[in-house]
Amino acid sequence: MRTDLPGTPADSEALRTFIANGLERARKRTHALTECDEEDLLKQHSPLMSPLVWDLAHVGSQEELWLVRDVGKMEPLRCDIDQMYDAFQHPRSRRTSLPLLSPEESRKYIAEVRDKALDILERTPLEGSPLVERGFAFGMIIQHEQQHDETMLATHQLRIGTPVLHGKPLAASVLPRDLNALPKEVLVPAGPFTMGTSVEPWALDNERPAHTVDVPGFWIDTVPVTNGAYRCFIDDGGYRDPRWWTGKGWDHCREAGLVAPKYWERDGGGWARTRFGVVEPVPDDEPVQHVCWFEADAYARWAGRRLPTEAEWEKAARHDPASGRSRRYPWGDEDPAPHHANLGGAALRPAPAGSFPAGASPLGVRQLIGDVWEWVASDFRPHPGFTAFPYPEYSEVFFGSDYKVLRGGSWAVDPAACRGTFRNWDYPIRRQIFAGFRTARDATLAEER
Repeated sequence: MRTDLPGTPADSEALRTFIANGLERARKRTHALTECDEEDLLKQHSPLMSPLVWDLAHVGSQEELWLVRDVGKMEPLRCDIDQMYDAFQHPRSRRTSLPLLSPEESRKYIAEVRDKALDILERTPLEGSPLVERGFAFGMIIQHEQQHDETMLATHQLRIGTPVLHGKPLAASVLPRDLNALPKEVLVPAGPFTMGTSVEPWALDNERPAHTVDVPGFWIDTVPVTNGAYRCFIDDGGYRDPRWWTGKGWDHCREAGLVAPKYWERDGGGWARTRFGVVEPVPDDEPVQHVCWFEADAYARWAGRRLPTEAEWEKAARHDPASGRSRRYPWGDEDPAPHHANLGGAALRPAPAGSFPAGASPLGVRQLIGDVWEWVASDFRPHPGFTAFPYPEYSEVFFGSDYKVLRGGSWAVDPAACRGTFRNWDYPIRRQIFAGFRTARDATLAEER
């Protein structure tokens, strides 16, 4: 077994412990997010989202398919529910009409699956075929469950009623002390860099393979666009002026009646937002979130800028000009720690702009990981040399112009499902996700000199 790969322990027993801990961390989070009343678990809180009880059993169904049946070669526990919990068979808006497992049945089922998965982990060599090399299949399931935990957080945000989630304050040591001294933007010089990865053991197929991209020089915002900055766009009539919108964007703005980010409401002369059932003033210093791609693009045009391309974003996040190599994360190759980024969901909100100086890139760009998913200009396309693995439905069926890319992860993302190469994607109209953005502009030759 190779020992020079990043991201997981080299020793096989340490790797098993690492995997078991990752599975347990994800499951604890799943249970915490499904502790609400049975009525809330069964209810369709929005046609955009599944009922929470569907997500609860779905994570077990995927774990059974990949770990119990495929890796473990064991008999199915519940092959009768495969189709019901297949995300491609039933749109979210219709899942309440299915004969779903009850909350009690769902919890019993996922516990049975987990017991078998842990037994399989103990006896499976974590090397050999691509599916088990460095524990890939187990890592895929950990990431899958954590992604659904983030989805369940988005569902909780859509709930109407008594708040049940309470955020923990961020450590004072990570909050910005030097925001006013930070430059507004950072120059990323022209030149090639390595995009994607061929060595990250749990990287998903759309992150692969590593390849060289030559990127012209550009400037990128030091921090994500804040609520305060975005409010200037609103106050200047940005939602009423078609000059700033693409044709499709303006049509959507009118048809959907967009006037502000999702969950914002006028409050006298200012704005309030609803955050997990709590109505509070919109904080100017936080990165704006719950904006769709069309809104992000319109703001950038209004500001005389543009959204960065995906290659630009990744170069800003990973490229180290001193060594010429691409890092796993902006701060280096080590896994995220609490002083690097706002991840894991505990805060229930983005950190103020300029936070986490220890997580900055070599050029000084901050908060590229965590806080808000960042819309970029690019459509979701495969990297050159892409190969679908372990199934085409993970990425391949989504490639094309219908989906826009998001990078960097949000405050709701677990570190296991976030890295410098990780790619997310969604329709450009989506606003329930924890998404924001930063802007960029081309560099002139004179500026590069």
